[in-house]
Amino acid sequence: MTGPGQVLFEFVRHWSRRSDATTAPEQGRLVLVAEAVHALEKRGLPATVNAVADEIGIDQSGASRLIKSAIEAGHLGTAASGDGRRRPVTVTAAGHEMLAHAHEWQEQVFDRLTEGWPQRRRREFERAMSELMERSYTAGP
Repeated sequence: MTGPGQVLFEFVRHWSRRSDATTAPEQGRLVLVAEAVHALEKRGLPATVNAVADEIGIDQSGASRLIKSAIEAGHLGTAASGDGRRRPVTVTAAGHEMLAHAHEWQEQVFDRLTEGWPQRRRREFERAMSELMERSYTAGP
């Protein structure tokens, strides 16, 4: 019998492999790193290489390469910092535009997958996912 913990992790694995089929893998990586920086900023945390690596769940060198690519593409920029060793990054205007398109696609996918669900069930599902995310930040893995 599959327990709820197994279902949760199967859900995470399943969706971590999905992307817009019309998007090239490089674009997906740019969205991933910009999403990570945006999420850190929303929580009031500096988006350093280490923080981005933790947010995405990859090693520091991989995060550094993703950040470098996103800076070169114009989606991220370096933020001012009093500590020269820690150079936080921030989402640029072009990055916010890219994220707006990605978020629009994400909403379309959610709408398609929950088609036929009552609005109440959709809101409850969204609320439950949000609560799990909030707890994961305070409780750790």
